[in-house]
Amino acid sequence: MRLHFYAGILIGPFLLVTALTGFVYALAPQIENALYRDTMFVESSGTTVPISEQVAAARDRQPEGTLLAVRPAAGPGDTTRVLFDVPGLGESERLAVFVNPATAAVTGELTAYGSSGALPFRTWLSHLHANLHLGAPGRLYSELAASWLWVVALAGLVLWWTGRRTGSRIRVERSGSARRRTLSWHGVLGTWVILGMLFLSATGLTWSTLAGQNVTDLRASLEWKTPAVSTALTAADHVGHEGHAMPGGAVDPEVGEWDQTLQSARSAQLDGPLEITAPKKAGTSFVAQEIGKAWPTQADAVAVDPMSGKVVDVVRFADYPLVAKLSRWGIDAHMGLLFGVVNQLVLLIVAGTIVAMVIWGYRMWWLRRPTRSHPLRFGRPARRGTWRELPIPALITILALAVGAGLFLPLLGLSLAAFVVVDLAIGFYRWRLSAPQPARESDELLV
Repeated sequence: MRLHFYAGILIGPFLLVTALTGFVYALAPQIENALYRDTMFVESSGTTVPISEQVAAARDRQPEGTLLAVRPAAGPGDTTRVLFDVPGLGESERLAVFVNPATAAVTGELTAYGSSGALPFRTWLSHLHANLHLGAPGRLYSELAASWLWVVALAGLVLWWTGRRTGSRIRVERSGSARRRTLSWHGVLGTWVILGMLFLSATGLTWSTLAGQNVTDLRASLEWKTPAVSTALTAADHVGHEGHAMPGGAVDPEVGEWDQTLQSARSAQLDGPLEITAPKKAGTSFVAQEIGKAWPTQADAVAVDPMSGKVVDVVRFADYPLVAKLSRWGIDAHMGLLFGVVNQLVLLIVAGTIVAMVIWGYRMWWLRRPTRSHPLRFGRPARRGTWRELPIPALITILALAVGAGLFLPLLGLSLAAFVVVDLAIGFYRWRLSAPQPARESDELLV
């Protein structure tokens, strides 16, 4: 009860911002399509020019940029994205030149972010959700929210289902006092969306700074990493072609090699949306990777010799370790991409419910806020001596779980320690108020 109360009050603002921005982010794909429609989409004629001509057109638009990758048009009416590294871009950003696949005419250029290829609006919203546009320090806010969301949710669920109540725990009460009705809304909807909250907490932590690094280290130690194709070419694979050297050691491939790589990828049954990445340096291969986020997941990848078009390495999504698959599915579902519109609707419901629950939580606190008659109304403190009455094995188990969770989720551990200190201080203060006060000598003289 104390964890749920303190965390709900103090972490509530972080959860509110995260949920609000997540609510809008669930609608981001449709908003993005509307904002950049003239750049992203064209009238389809049913025919396309070779991908090499599309790359050449984009190269003419960006002659000084380093050509990094190409995303061929995924379907009729879509444009091809040719991705460049140009000065002035931020981390994980690339300049996308959009090309009409039917005519090789450039329709525009926009900055794309990350593996999802988010365009400026979705990128801005993503950074607001992740770090409030404060960079690395700001990421701690979202990590704190994700670290506590599962604790608050589970503690609230236990309180709701074990407390003394006469009404239904799965249907909202519409009678009684204002606080009783608010509590009913808070508890019932929390019950219905508990799985969604736990999912968002777990998947959100994989992106975090401190806990996310612990997750990465754990996966690496257990060999649960996402596999990748080998791009190194041996003498038997590749003879005599080094491409054009670019700044930083990158290689600008011959234009026609894009056609050969695309054909080889399709021949290797990579039939979903693709990103074809140029060789990083001389003696390495192209990589064609499926980038479809929808279900069923298509994430196969091949390495292709740029000279002969020979597929020199293959990684199939079916061969991923289970944890790597779960990680991929979790991230895509968190972003609302895995199951399309259904996924987006679920995120809207969960995020909207979290917003409402935070507001209801503060309303309940306000209804029992400090007043003149109760100047320090913090809520009922833990009964003194509770810890001493626990069986030793139970006490050791609780402490071990708390320490383990705090070490793996550092922000949870630090804030939990602070909550315990505050709780002890309040309990001690209440104990001092309730303790009999010794009579003063002046009082005895007055009597």
